[in-house]
Amino acid sequence: MTEERSHLRAPGGPPVRFGNARLLMPVIDGHRQPLGPYTVGAALLGGLVPEALDRRPELVAEHDIEIRAVAPALADLVPARRVTLDARLSDEERILVPAPRRTLRLANGVAEFVRQVVEPGLALAVCNGDHADPTDTELLDVLMRRIPPAVLAITVYADGPEPPPDTRDAAELWTLVDRCVREGFLHAVAELGQRALTLAGPGGEPWWRLAQRTATALGGLDRRAEARVVWEGARRSSQDPAVHAATAYGLAMLDARDPDRARRDLGRARGWINQAIAISTLLPDPGQRAFKLGFDRNGLALVELREGRLSEALALVESAIELAGELGERHPVHRMVLLANRAQLLAGLGRTKEALEDFSAAIAVDPMFPDYYVDRGNLLFKLGRHAEALADYESALAAGPPLPEAHYNRAELRIAQDDVTGALADLARVIELDPAYVDAYINRAGLLAALERDAEARADVEAGLACAPGNPHLLTVLGQLETAAGRLREARRALDLAIDRAPSLVAAWGNRGVLRYEAGDPAGAVADLTRAIELGPQPDLYANRAVALRALGRTEEAEADEARATHH
Repeated sequence: MTEERSHLRAPGGPPVRFGNARLLMPVIDGHRQPLGPYTVGAALLGGLVPEALDRRPELVAEHDIEIRAVAPALADLVPARRVTLDARLSDEERILVPAPRRTLRLANGVAEFVRQVVEPGLALAVCNGDHADPTDTELLDVLMRRIPPAVLAITVYADGPEPPPDTRDAAELWTLVDRCVREGFLHAVAELGQRALTLAGPGGEPWWRLAQRTATALGGLDRRAEARVVWEGARRSSQDPAVHAATAYGLAMLDARDPDRARRDLGRARGWINQAIAISTLLPDPGQRAFKLGFDRNGLALVELREGRLSEALALVESAIELAGELGERHPVHRMVLLANRAQLLAGLGRTKEALEDFSAAIAVDPMFPDYYVDRGNLLFKLGRHAEALADYESALAAGPPLPEAHYNRAELRIAQDDVTGALADLARVIELDPAYVDAYINRAGLLAALERDAEARADVEAGLACAPGNPHLLTVLGQLETAAGRLREARRALDLAIDRAPSLVAAWGNRGVLRYEAGDPAGAVADLTRAIELGPQPDLYANRAVALRALGRTEEAEADEARATHH
């Protein structure tokens, strides 16, 4: 008999001896002090990459971004194959902060690399798991989810030896904070930045640089109250006009970008961004004035967009692009962002030809930045230009570590092309990369239900509802499955709740119409199917309503619906 292996999270520290376990490397101390983000990831890659360079150099090259980000000490061994423009710019020109989800992409890339290079049957032990940086916590979660224990059995011990006292000064912390901002390690920026601010003392250029990055990271992590405290501290510690313009912008974005619509205060955001613009207008240096003023007008455009005034937002972005023309070759990322923002607004206004031109211009600025390939691909998809959309999604996938969004969008394209097998493969990939991606469960459950693979569809519905309880799309599929299984009471409960949560959801009304017909209520079926048709006419809705109308003896109306179903 072979011993069954499994991943394990264990209380306490690691044992002195590991019995028969064959360790991949000595126990890794995962404490985030003194090394910070990816302490575990760097140690793991440090043990695997040098040998992999001899045996599988093409695999190392394939994961260059992940390896260099997670284990910077390996940068001399692993050449950068895919480099974004941002990496080559000066500090003041690097305006993009990676989204918090970038670390999930890195973790998935590392997991795929490790799974392919590690010798099966080994074990990995990590101690001080409870004191690890969030990057390592996420990485260990992904490794344990995606690498079978038979390949690499991972044990994470909660505790371990105490780290040495942290004796970093503000300058050393700044170096680490700056790297973490560039890589998108926002939790570390928030923790280390706040510690460095206490060491640097308020006021002065070093303190301001730390404050700006710390507040930005806190906002990106949705820790808005803490971010507001840092921005307010900067206002109270400086009389520099540029600092006050930047803090006003930062405070405005806390409101304008709040993901919770109920919490957004667009009036307050407008007040802060107007203050930023007023100050930037008065900056004496022409280059700084053109950049800051354009940056702030772009921020006001977001407020206008959130208030539904697309034309006003477009005018502001166009004025910012005009100002960017005064900067010469400087601030290319700023221009790229402005072009992409204008493209989004033009697309929203139906000016698709101009929108595509702007997306293409933004991509030309930095062909290794994946986001705008996805955006352009989405617009091309809406226009029915499927081959070009597919090429954009695949360019996004090639530009960096695993990108769930590009797989999801490619799945939608494949659904439109009736490539159900390809769509299911892409959706499976999305869920493998991000098990909390609710829309992927929705789409896959719908496809599986249409294929009458009801058990698999139900599993996806349950997994999706565990992530997003009460999601109306998932409840709609659940209602469809319960109807097919003859559990009409359970189906009615699910569909009633879906309609209550999303009164304009066509599929919920349509499926409840089918349910009511099955339950012997053709009049109710007609009422629900009529509402579904009012919201979004589709051939199957007319066909289903025709059946219910015939059951009521309304033959002429049924024939009219049958004609609509055929010709719609």
